[in-house]
Amino acid sequence: MNRLSRNLLPAVAVMGCMAAAPVVAHAGTQGQVVLSPRSNGVDARLGGVVMRVTALTDQIVRVRMGPKGTLPENASWAVPAAVRKEAVPVTATADGFTTGDVQVHIGRDLQMKITDRAGHVILADTSPIRFDGSSFTISKALPDGEHIYGMGDKTGGTLDRRSHSYVDWNTDSYGFDSSTDPIYKSIPFFIGTGGAGGSYGVFLDNTRRSWFDFGHKSRKVLTFGAPDGPIDYYVIAGPTTRDVVRRYTDLTGKAPLTPLWALGYQQSRWSYMSAKEVRDIAATLRKDKIPTDVIWLDIDYQDHDRPFTVNKKTFPDMKGLVSDMKKEGIRLVAITDLHVAKLPDQGYKPYDTGMAGNHFVHNPDGSVYVGDVWPGPSVFPDFTDKSARDWWGTNFKQFVADGFAGFWNDMNEPAIFNVPSKTMPLDTVHHIDSDDFKTRNATHAEIHNVFGMENTRATYDGVRKLAPNERAFVMTRASYAGGQRYAATWTGDNSSTWNQLKLAVHQMINLGLSGFSYSGADVGGFTGGSSPDLMTRWFEIAAFSPIFRDHSAKGTPRAEPWVDGPKQLDIRRKYVNERYRLMPYIYAVADNNARTGDPLMRPVFYNYPQLQDATCDQSMAFTLGSALMIAPPPKPESPETYNVCLPAGGWYDLWTGKPVTPVQPVKDKAKIDTIEETPRLDHLPVYVRAGTILPTQPLVQSTADTPSGPLTLNVYPGEDCHGTLYLDDGHSMAFKQGHYLRQQIRCRMTSTGSVELMFGKREGDYQPWWNQIRVVVHGSARPLEKIIPDIAEQQTVKIS
Repeated sequence: MNRLSRNLLPAVAVMGCMAAAPVVAHAGTQGQVVLSPRSNGVDARLGGVVMRVTALTDQIVRVRMGPKGTLPENASWAVPAAVRKEAVPVTATADGFTTGDVQVHIGRDLQMKITDRAGHVILADTSPIRFDGSSFTISKALPDGEHIYGMGDKTGGTLDRRSHSYVDWNTDSYGFDSSTDPIYKSIPFFIGTGGAGGSYGVFLDNTRRSWFDFGHKSRKVLTFGAPDGPIDYYVIAGPTTRDVVRRYTDLTGKAPLTPLWALGYQQSRWSYMSAKEVRDIAATLRKDKIPTDVIWLDIDYQDHDRPFTVNKKTFPDMKGLVSDMKKEGIRLVAITDLHVAKLPDQGYKPYDTGMAGNHFVHNPDGSVYVGDVWPGPSVFPDFTDKSARDWWGTNFKQFVADGFAGFWNDMNEPAIFNVPSKTMPLDTVHHIDSDDFKTRNATHAEIHNVFGMENTRATYDGVRKLAPNERAFVMTRASYAGGQRYAATWTGDNSSTWNQLKLAVHQMINLGLSGFSYSGADVGGFTGGSSPDLMTRWFEIAAFSPIFRDHSAKGTPRAEPWVDGPKQLDIRRKYVNERYRLMPYIYAVADNNARTGDPLMRPVFYNYPQLQDATCDQSMAFTLGSALMIAPPPKPESPETYNVCLPAGGWYDLWTGKPVTPVQPVKDKAKIDTIEETPRLDHLPVYVRAGTILPTQPLVQSTADTPSGPLTLNVYPGEDCHGTLYLDDGHSMAFKQGHYLRQQIRCRMTSTGSVELMFGKREGDYQPWWNQIRVVVHGSARPLEKIIPDIAEQQTVKIS
């Protein structure tokens, strides 16, 4: 008898809450597997190892294991308690259970297989779970043809994670490249797609330094594990990638609806050194008619880099500056790093009040941990303690009162200077007093990967408390699964290279698939200095990304839009202008994201699965929502002609409004059309799906401006013709009380060549800025065009 089977315990004593008597299901190499059915799943035991598999929904299965006879604590930073308590009744089987959509089979040595109801394998173990002291490794089959996505902003050089391996350990990775790992975020969630059982997702809810191997070591095996911590993971069935992403955000939370201004163009640098420089930047943006909504303040606005301070010499009237900028339609976002300067008895309130409340991380000997960061010796809030988070939020009081629109939490891996690890010692002590965790102390080895997320949680909750009627905007560099509930993110300190532009597209797409729908990359690259052509191409692509921020490092060449002369500026401004014209569409996509979890920036196969294995090089292609296909050159620095694959059924050129003519058209609408593009610096190919009603607005210089003229509905005839309008005041929480406008519109072509628009009845009571609608029907040599009154009730209008 082996080691595991010597520790047999009575099933009732180990498991509890039995729905039926335990039965011996399998005899394996490690002993007998004993199954005990539950109303929502099954308990299994093999010697001293216990396993509980439960169904939260018909498509989400949770797996928990305990190698020493007890299950891990039922707590999570990523999955709220109310979600973890969800359950559906299951039907017990001889080797597991079934739900309405999946079957769970527990086999020899606790090996698990999940299939759909037709028996197609979704996910299956290839070997028993391996224990090595406190560490564990789980192995799953990785069939040929299966692709892997997600894992946040991991690198690798390709969108597909297959054949790569990764470590989750939040790391300050200045100047990272496509081979750097780990970097800033740890999102232990991946999506498999292309297998017989359709798409699926796996989320390992373990905050330690976990690892993932997607066929790197062994081509047909994916493995994941951690050196310690709970064996607690979720399997999410599809069958589509969209199903998986929606259900993952059901599990870990959806990003809150962003303020409208956060979708505008944003100008930043490390640093704008004075109020005068901020005013000069704003004046140039307005003079050059570059629509802009945000200017960011990096650390140099502070007094000696100390969070929650202002350098009164260079920013003598911060409240006045914020107010003056707001009059120009420009909001300010301020960095507020989490390292509090150690300044006892010097009148530095964040340190004094934090010490008085015992709100900082400690050393094992009970002293407060001190690390060197921008202000010098610094202490760090203990964000896993709710009282510390509440205290942190109070520090934003003056900044909120001054009118800052948002806050930027940087350096929150946490980054520490002058130490080889770049972070805190693993034995520093955090106090957990939060959610439904057992109150206890924990080492940094456990808390490291959630430290940044809990920092943003404290900021988000604090700002919401100080301004409860306003939407909070927080930007973070480090986070964990579920962090999308509190903050937008960006890809960190990238470089000014063509390869980094391509990597940024991959990172933002995978962040969207991982729940972080609001992401961006420093346009032009943070370090190194961008060439004029690289900056212009980056502007073009970023105009269709979720967060559009031009940001560059101190000591690098200036990177504002105008620095490379009028020809480059004209191209860059064209794309900024187009983003602002498309704002009604983009905001409707944002509203959809808040309700469904669908990313703003999506891989081409998200809405068009037939593109999963298309022959075109799609390494730079993506969609904004489902209606716009953006197809940059796959080799962005090259003039080489390239092919673009589009799902058959019809597409239009956004810039001309004319139908796209395929090189080789197909008759079967489930197949793919191919078109050919030749790169030009002044042109980014963007296509509109046939059957789209695309709302646009007159150009404004800020989302704070009221557009002058009618709303335009651009109709691109095709099957399933539809569009959505969404509008609210853009900044407050009033939409939660019904003060919004949401309206569905459909269209059809008549036999006489006219178009009928069917307006649905509006939801909400918000009154729009427009009182007329301009309808433009594209596709013919002379587009049909008509001005009609605004329509709020169900009504059909003929355009001829």
